[in-house]
Formats: sequence, structure tokens, C-alpha cells
Amino acid sequence: MKNVVCFGELMLSLCPRGYYKFIQVDEVEMFYTGAEANVAASLAQYGMKAQYVTRLPHNMLGEAALAFLRKYGIGTDFVDWGGDRIGIIYTERGAAQRPSAVVYDRSHSSIAEAPEDCFDWDRIFADSDWFHFTGITPALSDNTAAITEQACREAKKRGITVSCDLNYRKKLWTTEKAGQVMRRLLPYVDVLIANEEDSEKVLGIKAGNTDVTAGELDCGGYIEVAKKISGEFRIPYIATTLRKSISASINDWSAMLYHDGETYFSKNYTIQIVNRVGGGDSFASGLIYAIRNGMEDRDALEFAAAASCLKHSIEMDFNLVTVEQVMTLMNGDGSGRVQR
Repeated sequence: MKNVVCFGELMLSLCPRGYYKFIQVDEVEMFYTGAEANVAASLAQYGMKAQYVTRLPHNMLGEAALAFLRKYGIGTDFVDWGGDRIGIIYTERGAAQRPSAVVYDRSHSSIAEAPEDCFDWDRIFADSDWFHFTGITPALSDNTAAITEQACREAKKRGITVSCDLNYRKKLWTTEKAGQVMRRLLPYVDVLIANEEDSEKVLGIKAGNTDVTAGELDCGGYIEVAKKISGEFRIPYIATTLRKSISASINDWSAMLYHDGETYFSKNYTIQIVNRVGGGDSFASGLIYAIRNGMEDRDALEFAAAASCLKHSIEMDFNLVTVEQVMTLMNGDGSGRVQR
């Protein structure tokens, strides 16, 4: 089995326990997170060889972060040591009508200041057949944008499948800069994941008659968006998650897959949310697993949607479920009964 390579920033996550606000607490929970690391963690739980490529400061936080990755079976052969600090994300978990809130402290992080020759892609891709990144990584700095483009170019030279989750983050860059950079990267991509905000903010392509705040989703609009993106960038697979936010605690969750002119919609899940962070990453990892293992398109979509549904029930950001557990939900058992 060859490696799936995931490239991105690993951050220190600090958050109050439960639903407390920072102003209420004297201590916080601490763990490590990052969009691409979340994908790698899920793939490792599915029994795949996932290698995580990042750069960490060579201090006790960097060493703890590396140990955290290894604890969950993520390969760290290509982690580079350098720079002065690890990025930090502060999160308050939302509930009912109060949304979750995030503050980033990731400027001048180790990976944001990585030199363009930091990673040896010849060595990294020597035993790999899939490369995954998100729009978060090139948003960190001009250097990470250049490194991401270099990685995509090297992957395609070797016939490696490239997947990308657009993951637009307005706190990291403007829509104009995002559009400029991501339009250079998308021609390398084989599997693209983009929700309605990503498509509109990054590519200027909007799903018609859709208002996620009001809970209105127009399936026909999403199909048109997928056709436009696929046609412009020649991307075979376009997937999108379809979230209806009833409140911060209750969401309807489903997904769509467009592949070579055919469109599929998954079943809908009504989710009582424990933690929604990492929900999109768990969808991406489910889709990677399913496509890479030769599932038919409809089954691949259902696997990814079910995997992501389960992630919303798990504390922290890694989706710690097995293939068997995903298949059980995918095949209709969502009862939540105790397994004895």
C-alpha cells in the first residue's frame, strides 16, 4: 500500500471545556489540530498509510505535537524541524443560537516561514499515490503558496492523484488573493471539495437560490456550480457538503458528488452536534478512502457523508471511527444503540 501525503500546518488548539466562554474559565483544554492533519488521522483509522508533511519548531511544543500525530498512527517521516513557533487556534464552542467563534494566532509560524526548498518532494512522493492539501495552507504566506504549487507540480509529474478542499478562511486572506492563488493550483487537482461559500468567495461562482443562513439549499444550483468548476479547470470529481444550520447544536447534513457529468446526492442526516470542527475534513478523508478503494460513485459519496456525520459526535478534531462503523451508518443503522 502506498502513502497518502497530506501537507499543511499543525496548530496548538486551546479551548474552554464544554460550552464555556473564555471569559468564564481559568483553564483550557489543549490538543493539536489542522485541516490536513485531520484528514491524515481519519485515513490512519481506516488502515491507510498517511504521511503528514509539515514544519514544527524544535522545542517541547513541537515534540509534543509530533507525539500527538504518532499516537493516532499518522506517519511523520517528512516533518521538518525549524522556525520559532507553532501556530495557535483559540475556539469557543457554540450552542443553540450562539455560533462557535475562532481566533487565530498563527502569523510567523514555523511553516508560514518555511523556505521554498524546505521539503524534498522526490523523497516524499517516492512511495505515494495521493496528495492532499487545502486552501488554508497557501493562505498562510507567499512561501507556503509557492511550496504548495511546487508540491502539486511534482505530484502530477509522477501521476499522483491530487485532492484539494478549498476551505476559504477570510481571517487568513482576501477573496482576491485567494482567487489568484487557487486558480493557479486547481489545474493540478483531480478531486475538489468546495462548499457554497468556498465556490463563491474563491472562484466567484455562486449556487443560485441558496441561502445557508435561512436554511435554503437549491440542489440544481449546486449542480451548475460543479459543472462550471469542472469545465473551467478540467477536474473530474467535484464534491460539496450541504449543511443546513438549524442552530449551532442541530444541523442537517448531506453531500453531493459530480463526476464526469453524473451527479449524486447522499442521504440526509439530522445531527445533534458534539463538535463540528473537522466535519469537512472527515468528509474529505472519507471520499479519499472510498475513491482510492474503488467504490462506485454513489457508495463513495455515502461513505464520505456517513463518516462526516459520525465525526460531529466526537470530541476534538480527529475523526476516530473505523471503516466498519462508517459502513454500519452508511447502510442504514443510525439508531445509536449500545454495542454489546
